[in-house]
Amino acid sequence: MATTLSTSVESHAENPNTKTLPINLPLDFSSIQSLPESHAWLESNKDDQIENNHGSSLLALPIIDLNDPNAMEQIGLACEEWGAFQLKNHGIPKSVIEELEVQTKRFFDLPQEQKKKALRSCDYPTGYGTVWMTPFFQQRMWQEGFTIFGSSDTNAKKIWHDDYQSFCDAMKKFQDESIVLIEKLIHLSFEYLAISEGNWIGANNHTSAIQLNSYPICPKPENAMGIAPHADTSIFTLVHQSQYSGLQFSKDGSSWFTVPLEPSTVVINTGDVLHILSNARFKSALHRVIVNNIKHRYSMVVHYRPIMDHVISPLVQDNTHDHCPRFRALTFKEYIDIKDNNFDKALSILSVKED
Repeated sequence: MATTLSTSVESHAENPNTKTLPINLPLDFSSIQSLPESHAWLESNKDDQIENNHGSSLLALPIIDLNDPNAMEQIGLACEEWGAFQLKNHGIPKSVIEELEVQTKRFFDLPQEQKKKALRSCDYPTGYGTVWMTPFFQQRMWQEGFTIFGSSDTNAKKIWHDDYQSFCDAMKKFQDESIVLIEKLIHLSFEYLAISEGNWIGANNHTSAIQLNSYPICPKPENAMGIAPHADTSIFTLVHQSQYSGLQFSKDGSSWFTVPLEPSTVVINTGDVLHILSNARFKSALHRVIVNNIKHRYSMVVHYRPIMDHVISPLVQDNTHDHCPRFRALTFKEYIDIKDNNFDKALSILSVKED
């Protein structure tokens, strides 16, 4: 699943010890003039992209209008074929997204010494730091992030002291609006699958997290990786791309296509949990992020997941597909532990072997 890793492409003379960075601490990108060895990936990440002669992708995610009378069928088909789609008329106010962008940039524009006041520990996901999958790769990713589980107040106060409320308000409004949208998508996708929603939707049965990502201008983007290939541990993930495109999906597990910036849309992708619930009818979308040497890029992500003690197992019962369970039942906490230790092999570990 992962791109081939490198031991060296180009060293960074000003900071030769970047490989000794703590695993949870991003590079201080403000001082970088060339691609450090620690962040250099052997193969060009452009070699496996599907492009036409004009440099644009031959493949494109479906763009679905949530107000379309056939939206349910379009969402179901997109989840089966792609595991992702772009959504317009999604209902998140433009003002909420604009303020989200302002506050995200405000945070990442801070000196790293100030952002480090909210540095997350290696065993706790909330706070400033590297992407969660960093330990699974030899090379580092050209990314810094800020993860929010629950309220953002505690970490925001560490950074801004008395001037944190506008940041917290922007995060909460975006998260609240995203949850409303995602729960609508769950309703439509479950209806498409002809399965009962059960206890999946409700304030006491889900958890969500915001992930803010910063991808600074990179001196050698073809040999760097923003975020390595992975699938999300979620039901649905919502992504807002800001400033520049860089999110890529793989439809076949090898070739990659870039999701363009489409005005007034958000990107939705399915995660491992929905793959399990649908008994593998819906794909768990494999995706990655590439970087560029033109413009600093940001993305804002909401992951929607069940609570830790909720049992997940296949729910598909219709007669038109194989309804024998392909995965064993387990709590979401148990699945998180498997994913944290086995990364891309987690789903195969859960697979029920046929007699």
